[in-house]
Amino acid sequence: MEKQLSISFENTAIAFESKTDKALKKADFLFSSIGKPWLVKLGATVTPLALKLGLPIKGLIRNTIFSQFCGGENLQEAAQAATLLGKFHVGVVLDYGVEAMEGEENYDHAVPEFIRAIEYAAGNHNIPFIAIKVTGFARFSLLEKIHSGETLTQEEVAEYGRVRNRIQSIAAAAAKHKIGLLIDAEESWIQQPVDDLAGELMAQFNQQQVIVYNTFQMYRHDRLAFLKKSFEKAQQQGYLLGAKLVRGAYMEKERKRAEEMGYPSPIQPNKEATDRDYDAAVRFCMERVDKLAVFVGTHNEQSSMLAANLLHQQELPHDYSHVSFSQLLGMSDNITFNLAHAGYHVSKYLPYGPVKDVMPYLLRRAQENTSISGQVGRELGLIRRERKRRGI
Repeated sequence: MEKQLSISFENTAIAFESKTDKALKKADFLFSSIGKPWLVKLGATVTPLALKLGLPIKGLIRNTIFSQFCGGENLQEAAQAATLLGKFHVGVVLDYGVEAMEGEENYDHAVPEFIRAIEYAAGNHNIPFIAIKVTGFARFSLLEKIHSGETLTQEEVAEYGRVRNRIQSIAAAAAKHKIGLLIDAEESWIQQPVDDLAGELMAQFNQQQVIVYNTFQMYRHDRLAFLKKSFEKAQQQGYLLGAKLVRGAYMEKERKRAEEMGYPSPIQPNKEATDRDYDAAVRFCMERVDKLAVFVGTHNEQSSMLAANLLHQQELPHDYSHVSFSQLLGMSDNITFNLAHAGYHVSKYLPYGPVKDVMPYLLRRAQENTSISGQVGRELGLIRRERKRRGI
């Protein structure tokens, strides 16, 4: 008989054990606000303008949406947030949340920032990963040109060489300090060079252990097949695949572009298809967990429970080094803290950076919460149940 796992994502005492009464009330207020689409829409329009005009709203942002979803304005503040999470056996994925600022100088400046984060993580056992976006080191239109197979000019070949060197130096630092490097997925029309770079780095650094992870967005209907192909390639070339599984982040944008430009949408026809492929990807990875490492990045309770159960049923330790779970800071604490309590490797994505620079990230989080059917209601329901339990 299979061993059943005793874990519940309904346990609010564990879910919110890191939150004071004051922090819980603040989260209640914030999710109530995010639950109003008109308010989110207004904020998305007004906030960037107010920051541009130098209006004194930074403090307000910092004390509300920023404190819920970000770890701080710099590495030191992020480190404090990591220490607090570490007390509850929750790790951290350091994510320098500044959205791509174009220009060679900005790309070059970003490299030491990430290497500093890796060196900091090396001295902290509860920071197992850092995350990077290739668009933080490369011109979008250059990646677009490579993806479409166009011939590059000599200058562009040199420019792409610099992109590879930047990412190579970050990966080398991650390998030296044994910190996992998660390469985020991008829009489908620039994804090919990202996949190619991730493949090169995995072949170079994932010989003995998994350092580099590529991201597979399962809301694309071709990614389950690509995951399987990536595994076969890793097997043939003698390295370990690092697979970060997510549902995806650019759905509206992808569909709109496909429609405007008259090509078939790369996005699944519906949520059921995405869920089916995501869980199939989880099963695929868990069945080969000795030959790859999987990072289960999801706010979906069923998918999280599936991966936890599959590991449990294989009678592998819950903290098996090839399996990690993750949720974004400020969301789905019921999954994160209950998994950590049951001994699983689980971490929070911890974005950090100056308030004005992480604003695009924060607005996406607010919009995402508004658009995911039932997400805000679920968060609020759990928060209010815990407030009732505490009598506050």
